Amino acid sequence: MITLIFACDEDNAIGKDGDLPWKQSSDLQHFKRITLNKTIVMGRKTWESLPGLLPNRKHLVMSRRPRTDIETISKEEVLELADNEDIFIIGGGEIYRLFIDEAKEIFRTVIHTIVDESDTFAPHPEDFGFYLLSSTFQEATERDMFDMTFEHWLR
Repeated sequence: MITLIFACDEDNAIGKDGDLPWKQSSDLQHFKRITLNKTIVMGRKTWESLPGLLPNRKHLVMSRRPRTDIETISKEEVLELADNEDIFIIGGGEIYRLFIDEAKEIFRTVIHTIVDESDTFAPHPEDFGFYLLSSTFQEATERDMFDMTFEHWLR
């Protein structure tokens, strides 16, 4: 099964200048809980934005060019893998759009802010036939910049 997971602002923006436009420790912990011991698929820019391999996850990168630093995969190969295991699409915007029609589930964290001059957006779940299964508001902790809402969408 293919699942999308992302954090976005209230306008569905997920990035600015090649990076996340916020620091949200609670959302990173949420991301870790959901993706631990799973396969994560990302685009080249997302891979290059990570500090390195995330522990206890299989990393696959979609790239138009061959790479020697990380295992790469095509869309067709991702779809084949998804027949037998849970695949989490973790970004960026192009990769979310590439898999939105095949996804059955979305974990979306809405960061309660609006990012000025954001340049990367995720698809809105409602626009693709998803329905909201659960929504949990969390106030910002001392390690978060903003309040957030954890959402779980299904189709």
